[in-house]
Amino acid sequence: MPQDTWLDSKFEPYGSDNSGVAMSFGTEFLKHSLYQLSPIEDIELGLRLKRPGSLFVNDLSKRNNFSEEGYGSVRRAYIVCKEDKTIPEEHQQRMVDNYPANLVIEMEETDHMPMFSRPQLLSNHLLEIADKFA
Repeated sequence: MPQDTWLDSKFEPYGSDNSGVAMSFGTEFLKHSLYQLSPIEDIELGLRLKRPGSLFVNDLSKRNNFSEEGYGSVRRAYIVCKEDKTIPEEHQQRMVDNYPANLVIEMEETDHMPMFSRPQLLSNHLLEIADKFA
């Protein structure tokens, strides 16, 4: 993502050798990129509960790639959040193209947090996935 996309989020080194990257989502980023279609009470709760997180770059670089026998044997579903400003629809499609899902569902009017912006619709889709893959 371009630097300006992160708005007021902060990235700082962490770890004994400062080789990790911690991120803290800023208030403007949460309001305008993660929760822009979510109810105000969920935005406020997110603001109160936010904590620094990791991009896990160092951890992931030390792991083996997923195998076809393990991860590749699991049926996958992907729910595209059409109004996600954090992971735009084009990038979500590239993710699906890179590692195809058995089922792709598109959700209109959903931001990055469909459990807040469209909880009933998300629940319906998760039940649909469970029924289809059971």
